[in-house]
Amino acid sequence: MEAAIILVFVMGYLAITLEHSLKIDKLIPALVMMAICWALISLGIETFPQWFDSAKHTMLEGFGLLSGEEKLHLMEETLLHHLGKTAEILVFLLGAMTIVEIIDYFDGFSTIKDFVKTKKKTKILWIFSILAFILSAIIDNLTATIVLISILQKIVKDRDVRLYYAGLIIIAANAGGAWSPIGDVTTTMLWIGKKVSTGHLIGYLFVPSFLCMAVPTVIASFLPIFRGELEHGEEVEEKKKSRFSSTMLYLGLGAIVFVPIFKMITHLPPYVGMMLSLGVVAIFAEMYTSSKFSLTVFDSEESDAHALHSPVHHSLSKIELPSILFFLGILMAVAALESLGILFEFANSLKENMPMLGTELHHSGVSDLVILLLGVGSAVIDNVPLVAASLGMFSEPMDNELWHFVAYSAGTGGSMLIIGSAAGVVAMGMEKIDFFWYLKKISWLALIGFLVGAAAFMFTRTLF
Repeated sequence: MEAAIILVFVMGYLAITLEHSLKIDKLIPALVMMAICWALISLGIETFPQWFDSAKHTMLEGFGLLSGEEKLHLMEETLLHHLGKTAEILVFLLGAMTIVEIIDYFDGFSTIKDFVKTKKKTKILWIFSILAFILSAIIDNLTATIVLISILQKIVKDRDVRLYYAGLIIIAANAGGAWSPIGDVTTTMLWIGKKVSTGHLIGYLFVPSFLCMAVPTVIASFLPIFRGELEHGEEVEEKKKSRFSSTMLYLGLGAIVFVPIFKMITHLPPYVGMMLSLGVVAIFAEMYTSSKFSLTVFDSEESDAHALHSPVHHSLSKIELPSILFFLGILMAVAALESLGILFEFANSLKENMPMLGTELHHSGVSDLVILLLGVGSAVIDNVPLVAASLGMFSEPMDNELWHFVAYSAGTGGSMLIIGSAAGVVAMGMEKIDFFWYLKKISWLALIGFLVGAAAFMFTRTLF
């Protein structure tokens, strides 16, 4: 039965990886894989010789001696435990996505366009790279990429030049997401899973992540495509901004940044702080919308949307539910493998058989090579299931450097291929970037940044 469950997982994984070739949204195989895996566990529960206690992160003693009814009861408790942990992540993401959509409702991100005053290509490159690095740490790398490429389309008319900018934005956004607990789904998973704390995550990863962004940007600055100034094209006619756009931008970003602070003060799970932040932002959004100083919008369809919906209702209707369902499916599917002890055994085999790179991660016995390969793998395979698997494989305590290296590798390794990260996929869709164009023009820059950052991590961890 274990072999059948592993086969279902592998086939589901392949379907997720080949999403673009199969033309099937990845949430479908994720949900099907999750349901079938747990169904097979339930049907064959009496035949399994071992069970993994997720709460204690160790194999359960005497599982084989339990009756069939006791095993079923234990399976239900384990399923509920994993659903609770997964729900923490999903509710957190729902809150963050809603705040971002409320900011966008007030056209808050257009305020960022005002930062770009120059026409010099290299200066614009650095402005966008730094903005991507900072914004992705606050509103996550996917949203930061959407916002910045939308602004880029209004500033840079030449598509050939814009594609290079988009490539560097992907690298910078993924690097920025790695050092913040709210910057990427994978780091959020590690943070909510109590594997990393905010202070240590920033301490370990800020410098490596910054170098991962800065080194490719420095190299790109010398490329011929970034020489000279932008051509003066026709200005795109823009709608008049809401008078509250800047206020809502800073309020929304501040509310998201407040979440880690709330967790440190109260020791409550992060989703509680995110719900508080959402509530505060929603109060101001409703006040501003109902006031006599309402939004001024020229587009008739958008005017109707603003008239018919409150900002919260409108924003909730725009959040990306397919991503939420995908995370549910993949996290619960990985939980199935963890419950049978498969991931635990795989981790032990890695520790015993993988050659060391001269050093090994402190107190963990895991080779640096394992984590570097995880980073390379995240360029091909979605990094969410990779990190979910690592949570089940390794039992190192909170803030062990293993978890910080996992956060860095999974977060930044995806930049090496256009399909390797959510930021890359959304940029691919917005700018119609060709897979092989990115492979030839941008991947080598991402690889250099990834390796420089990894080397910096190996050096800086000695300081901790």
